[in-house]
Amino acid sequence: MLAGTAIAYEAFQGPTEVLYWDSSKTCNGYTFFGVGGHTYLVDMQGYVVHTWSVGNNPHLLNDGGVLDSTQNQGSSDFTGFVKVSWTGSNLWSYLNARTNYFLHHDFTQIYNPKLGTNTVLYIARKNVTADQCVAAGCNTAYTNYYNNAQVDAIVEVDMSGNIVWEWSFFDHLIQNFDASKSNYVGSGMTISNYPGKLNANIPGLPIQSDWLHCNGLDYNQTLDQIAISSVRGEFYVIDHGNTFFAGDPSGSIALAASSAGDFLYRFGDPGRYNQGAIPAILTNWTESTTGNKQLGGNHHVSWIPSGFPRAGNMMIFNNAQNLFEHTQQSYAMEINPYLNANTNNTGAYVNPPDAGYYSWSPGNNTDKSPRMLSNQLVWMWYSKTSHGMLNHIGGSVQRLANGNTLICSDEEGHILEVTDSGEVVWEYINPVSTGGILKFKRDNWPMENGLFRAFRYTTTDPPLVGRTLTPGSTITGRTPSYATP
Repeated sequence: MLAGTAIAYEAFQGPTEVLYWDSSKTCNGYTFFGVGGHTYLVDMQGYVVHTWSVGNNPHLLNDGGVLDSTQNQGSSDFTGFVKVSWTGSNLWSYLNARTNYFLHHDFTQIYNPKLGTNTVLYIARKNVTADQCVAAGCNTAYTNYYNNAQVDAIVEVDMSGNIVWEWSFFDHLIQNFDASKSNYVGSGMTISNYPGKLNANIPGLPIQSDWLHCNGLDYNQTLDQIAISSVRGEFYVIDHGNTFFAGDPSGSIALAASSAGDFLYRFGDPGRYNQGAIPAILTNWTESTTGNKQLGGNHHVSWIPSGFPRAGNMMIFNNAQNLFEHTQQSYAMEINPYLNANTNNTGAYVNPPDAGYYSWSPGNNTDKSPRMLSNQLVWMWYSKTSHGMLNHIGGSVQRLANGNTLICSDEEGHILEVTDSGEVVWEYINPVSTGGILKFKRDNWPMENGLFRAFRYTTTDPPLVGRTLTPGSTITGRTPSYATP
């Protein structure tokens, strides 16, 4: 189902912090976000109940601690991690020492069931040489790109700083350029026969520096699987549990590099593996079609946790860049990867092209052309105003315990909570800007008060159980003034 949509209006200036709160419909709790080197936990009125002195891309942990990257604010690259307690004491740190790995964007602490302890997964750009690219069947016409080639990897480090597992896209390439290479498609086969592998020669996108620009990482404890999002318009699910040997890092890395580490599922752009129509500019140059492409510039893939409405489905912030829509805007999306063409839940991953598509158009003077949406897309939120939420970078989406969804639109520092039918019931504008604390936000360049992600927690969630959450002041120091129903 597609959710109802919210009503927005064009405004170039207005107050920050809480704009609206319908307390009868929200999942009341505390909103967690980091910005400007500080992390805040604020109540529904915007009063700060706790802070930490880290704030790049903070992750609140079940023990009340915060895991964050060590980086300069505003950069997606970092050199390692720091973990602080609820009270701010340093608990753990890690500094990357490998010269050919460049940590960036996302990471997550997991409980590794085979080790019986916590570890950290992170994304890193991994240098590959031109010779390695050619050996992998990359088109030799683009060797000038390969001199600075980087392909993303997922690395797992334990609490002693040891690398215990690694998975790389480079180990799962397929190609139809050089029949002499071991990863050639084979006689009578094409790229379309290998949805579990990545085309080494994506049309128009040869391997190069920051080739895939992955930006989101999530771990499913029950499945022991990992999801990773690429800004190029796809997300992927890979097997962690069945590619991991306890006490054997080299064996684990080798197994993850084998066919056992091929994609279990991918969603977003079937044209990448020749199983769907690609976006195209039409004959008169003023019209275009999105083909079967579903995502563009996407961020923050995640599973809906156990016990939450529609648990096991996957959520993603679809920035919708490079989607070739006539009228562009961003979307929050929920995907059920187990649905087939009859929209039956098979209990196993179904390749999205096999599930099929339907034609969708919101109409109502939005000037949006009809487009094909996947039958696996079961919920989507967007503003009725054509550009009411157009976010070119960052963003997050989180299913809440009562079925609502929390959305963070990075570019304007905009956090909103919507019901399952699409009604906006809470809105907040981040007051922390590049120029200081803003009580009133005026028209300015994007990212002035950008906010990468935001999350909601209730007092029954593990990080907050037993905590004293006494409201202090708001971030601006102003008494909250917001609209209500």
